[in-house]
Amino acid sequence: MQYIPNILFLIALALGVGYFTKNIRKIIRNIKLGQKVDASHDKAQRWRNVVRIALGQSKMVVRPVSGLLHIVVYVGFIIINIEVLEIIIDGLFGTHRIFSSMGAFYGFLIGTFEVLAVLVFVAVVVFWFRRNIQRIKRFLSPEMKGWPKNDGNFILYFEMVLMTLFLVMNATDTPFQEMNNGNVISQYIAPLFSGLSEGVLHMVERSAWWLHILGILVFLNYLYFSKHLHIILAFPNVYFGRTNPKGQFKNLASVTKEVKLMMDPSADPFAAPADGAEAPAKFGASDVMDLSTTQLLNAYTCTECGRCTSECPANQTGKKLSPRKVMMDTRDRLEEVGKNIDANGEFKADGKQLLGDYISTEELWACTTCNACVEACPVSIDPLSIIMDMRQYLVMEQSAAPSELNVTMTNIENNAAPWPFNQMDRANWINE
Repeated sequence: MQYIPNILFLIALALGVGYFTKNIRKIIRNIKLGQKVDASHDKAQRWRNVVRIALGQSKMVVRPVSGLLHIVVYVGFIIINIEVLEIIIDGLFGTHRIFSSMGAFYGFLIGTFEVLAVLVFVAVVVFWFRRNIQRIKRFLSPEMKGWPKNDGNFILYFEMVLMTLFLVMNATDTPFQEMNNGNVISQYIAPLFSGLSEGVLHMVERSAWWLHILGILVFLNYLYFSKHLHIILAFPNVYFGRTNPKGQFKNLASVTKEVKLMMDPSADPFAAPADGAEAPAKFGASDVMDLSTTQLLNAYTCTECGRCTSECPANQTGKKLSPRKVMMDTRDRLEEVGKNIDANGEFKADGKQLLGDYISTEELWACTTCNACVEACPVSIDPLSIIMDMRQYLVMEQSAAPSELNVTMTNIENNAAPWPFNQMDRANWINE
């Protein structure tokens, strides 16, 4: 009978980690549906970006209030969960605070955890206030209604409960309080339970202990269904993010060749592209399978913070475009495709695609390609690349460009310039 708690703990741990692993493998499979990307170049720069942006949170503090609060939650939650290692060992082997033999260092660790738990709780309350009472504009966009709004609140409640359980667990742990080593916060909470008998106090401590570790396992598996998947994916996403200048767009060799033929009369129409590349089977992207693995990783990493949309000049002037919605739509479509594969063993055409069913042409053509959204993202997500790929599909596969753009492209084709000048008149400006 004495081993039943240990067996139950092992089962809970195995189920929690197993379900999490299953979902992570599903995410990896979905991301691999995209076109492969060569990220073997600029490795040193990529690692510097990981240290500076993902680990150092450098782009978060551009907005000081939310940035600093996020760092508190980020650092606090990560460090506090170091204690999970002790909980796992205690749960599996039936020990109690196995690391307490470390003496003063253990007290320093637990004391740090308790202070951070309070700071995290306060920061989370402020976040909740900003979302629900202050109602900051970027959290009120149309795409943030329903589940996205609830998801943001659920995760805050999760963190409040986990921090509370951690402090209650320490406050009601009589041997730990008697040690007077590390109970820098819980010693002030302990008097709240002073009227309880030793048996009841132990029951409260055990309940808080179990709820704390089960809550962490539930939180771990909730990430798959939540925008907070970025806790895990932010690091690889920053690593695979672009390292070339933001204003530099990718060129297809086959398209470049055609442009040269139009612009350069001396070009050889039968010459192969310099890199030997052939024209792709499909220009641009109309569905998630046409996007790159990095773009699909971007979609899963999106934090829905709305910094991109709040910086978007098109959105600010009332246009329908929201870069955040582009990423959310991409993720939703990718999840739909993944469920299709789960049900059929392979993807079966469902009559839908990202373009049209999720993202409208009105949204795509509202973009000014200013890169404000890319610059604003704290985890190196690039909504503009998806917009540009879908624009390319509209222009090159469907000839569905706006009339103004069609006029410009026709002028380039006929006059080798975007203006409607006769070839004979192009040099007239020199005489002026």
